[in-house]
This record gives sequence, C-alpha cells and structure tokens, in this order.
Amino acid sequence: MNYNFYLPLAVILTLTVAIPFLFHLSRYIGEKSKQGNSINQTYESGIKKTYKDSFERFNIKYYLVAIIFVIFDVEILFMFPWAVTLRETGLLGLFEMFTFMALLLAGLIYIYKKGALRWS
Repeated sequence: MNYNFYLPLAVILTLTVAIPFLFHLSRYIGEKSKQGNSINQTYESGIKKTYKDSFERFNIKYYLVAIIFVIFDVEILFMFPWAVTLRETGLLGLFEMFTFMALLLAGLIYIYKKGALRWS
C-alpha cells in the first residue's frame, strides 16, 4: 500500500497538535508582559460609548459589501474542487471555469458601475 497519500495529512495533524502545545509552553518561557490599568477597563481601545441605546443602525453599504463578499467567497469554494479535478476535466473543465469566472467578473463590473462600492 502506498502511504505517500497520507504524508500531508500526517504533517497537518502533527502541526495541529504541536503549534497549540508550543504556544502553551511559550507562556512559561520568556518575560511576562506588564499590563497597565487599561486591561481592567471595559473598552481597552479607549473608545467609550457616548449613548445609552444598545441598538445601533448600520449603513446599508456594510450589508452590500458583506453580500458581495459572500458571493465571491462561494466562488472560491467552487474553484477548489475544480482545481483538484482539473486533470480529469481537461479543456472542457477549464473553459467552464473561465466562463463561470467571466460571469462573476461581469457581476463585479455591474456592481461597480451601479456604485455599490462607493462610500460617498
């Protein structure tokens, strides 16, 4: 049986266990950081709330950018399996992916022309 297929999995699993263990050990090695009074404050960044209402309205542009991000994030999710099976799909798969990417690029151009990415 060929075990070369399992080598990347073994490396990832080893790193998954080793890195948190090393981070945990690093707490005991080295100099302790000095924490000031800001660690005890509610907002460490120094920004204090000036209003009492917990409901805050966000600009609709934030939601549009979030939806656009999700669309292009899903594009990447479709590209990973395509990249794995590129040898099997051949030129037809390559043409299909370029068509898919061209449609998404056309959508991005449309979004830009409509002004969804402008913050003025």
